[in-house]
Amino acid sequence: MSELHKFIFEGLPVRGALVRLTDSWQEIVKRRADNAQTGAYPQPLRAVLGEMAAAAVLMQSNIKFDGALILQVMGDGPVKLAVVEVQPDLAFRATATLEGAVAQGASLGEMLNAQGQARCAITLDPKTRFPGQQPYQGVVPLQDDAGRDLPDFAAVLQQYMLRSEQLQTTLVLAADDQVAAGLLIQRLPVQGAGNLEGQAGADAEAMDEHYNRIATLASSLKQEELLTLDAETVLRRLFWEETLARFEPLAGDNGPRFACTCNRERVGKMILNLGQIDAEQLLQEQGRIDVSCEFCGKHYHFDAVDAAQIFTEASRIASGGTQAH
Repeated sequence: MSELHKFIFEGLPVRGALVRLTDSWQEIVKRRADNAQTGAYPQPLRAVLGEMAAAAVLMQSNIKFDGALILQVMGDGPVKLAVVEVQPDLAFRATATLEGAVAQGASLGEMLNAQGQARCAITLDPKTRFPGQQPYQGVVPLQDDAGRDLPDFAAVLQQYMLRSEQLQTTLVLAADDQVAAGLLIQRLPVQGAGNLEGQAGADAEAMDEHYNRIATLASSLKQEELLTLDAETVLRRLFWEETLARFEPLAGDNGPRFACTCNRERVGKMILNLGQIDAEQLLQEQGRIDVSCEFCGKHYHFDAVDAAQIFTEASRIASGGTQAH
């Protein structure tokens, strides 16, 4: 079962989280493989998308925000888009769009940043928006300050957290077809940190040394260990000399799990946005409008009567009428 473990280092400005996505990640891989139109994602893309899923769950779990966290990479290689969306209750979904062949063993740069123009964006989309309010979004390139491709997705997010959030962050990410996992260690400011009461005047240099020590320990974790060892073993091996205060693990209905937010009503709005003329043309050409969710693969079918009802209801609402039930 997929699980999330959160912890803090007592008396130090450092927090951490460890996630292991098992059944939830396997569901995403299987649904894509079962899609007769697309087939399975290439192995290098599966690995990156799994790392993105683990990272997005870790990031969502560390913020107090009533809305979706959307982690996406807009690529300029054969992979044009990779997206993970995580809800506040840690339900998540993921998808990617390909427009070319991905070579076996392709690197992150070869897949997504072939022309050096790819961008990684993190969007916080609140459930309830005030009038005129827009989602918050931060964007970083997939290159370092010298213009060199970053080696992996963990390095991309570490750069994002330092540039956009001014937070020193250490990430270890790994994914195969069975597990997508991640370890996050983050430096917190001394002021206001709940685990540092009475230490507001602590030596900043000493605090930095503590973070650097813990970050070095975390970085020693190998991807194979992250994929094959359980959370208890990982934390004990890495931090056996540290004093951890651990929170109750989140799993099952309270933990990270696959869930798609698509439904027939939302797809109907897509058809409405398409416009009545284009919708009628599709109906004439194909007899019905077929839409498949890119995240979960569910198919939605709308015939001429369904489409007519969509536009009739929209017209009634626009004219001030009430919606029929």
